[in-house]
Amino acid sequence: MRKTLFAAVAIAMMATPALAQSYKFVIVPKAMNNPFFDFARDGCQKRAKELGNIECIYKGPVEHEPATQAQIIQDFVTQKVDGLAISVADVAAMTKSIAAATAAGIPVITFDSDAPGSKRIAYIGTNNKEFGTALGKQLLKLRPDGGKYAMISGGPGAENLAERVNGVREALKGSKWTEVPGSPSFCNDDPALGVQQMTDLRTATPDLAAIIPVGGWPMFAPEGFKAFASKSKKDIDAGKFTLVVADTLRMQLELLKEGYANGLVGQRPFEMGEKAMDTLFAIKKGAKVPEIIYTGLDVVTKDNVATMLK
Repeated sequence: MRKTLFAAVAIAMMATPALAQSYKFVIVPKAMNNPFFDFARDGCQKRAKELGNIECIYKGPVEHEPATQAQIIQDFVTQKVDGLAISVADVAAMTKSIAAATAAGIPVITFDSDAPGSKRIAYIGTNNKEFGTALGKQLLKLRPDGGKYAMISGGPGAENLAERVNGVREALKGSKWTEVPGSPSFCNDDPALGVQQMTDLRTATPDLAAIIPVGGWPMFAPEGFKAFASKSKKDIDAGKFTLVVADTLRMQLELLKEGYANGLVGQRPFEMGEKAMDTLFAIKKGAKVPEIIYTGLDVVTKDNVATMLK
């Protein structure tokens, strides 16, 4: 229904002479070295081109640096862009940045990672509590016998990641799974560090039965991830060590197909980018938009990975 509504609003607006006005909308990821956000960029640019009078600007920190993200947003406020879509790296810092943009008359929405107590108008992305629950349920389905597990997260100040961690715990509560001390570890969205932390967790707890990265970071360094998983391949094949990982980028699907992981739960970043443009455009035209717009999840195992790769 919401997709139809946005499409109708966009078509109606394109039919009016007022569409001659052009807009500069900015999509600000947590980190530009995270390939997940490349898909949000692509969706943003595609939809901007379709609307015809919108420029999609994609810029964020190269790495996960909340202070840098805040400075980038301030620069765009100074430039008086027409709208901002932000994946929030740190809730406290971004709440201030969003307030500053709003005070300057710039509408702000969030995508992927929210700041619910801020002055943002809408959030577009995953229901992150459900995302974490889906990861936990997938592990429970694969390994109902339980064991010790650990999680890897990104930045400690990211609300969306905290919700995923809580979702995993909720799904596994009352089961035979127990979380090890020091979980989750925080890789700050650094793929290489994510791989290293998987190695460290396995070394620290030799009988560790599962690792759940609540973001795809370790797999975003595919060769490093493959090297790690290869050392545990016999245990993975025998069902003694299980890897359930967030996100479903192509490199991840290929790793799953090759047997280096057991399951994936993925988001839809391309759709986030598209809806970000639709939503900002609707706001600029005075339309009322939903405060929360969820984009859904995909659960992938060896049984449907070939279909997902097509």
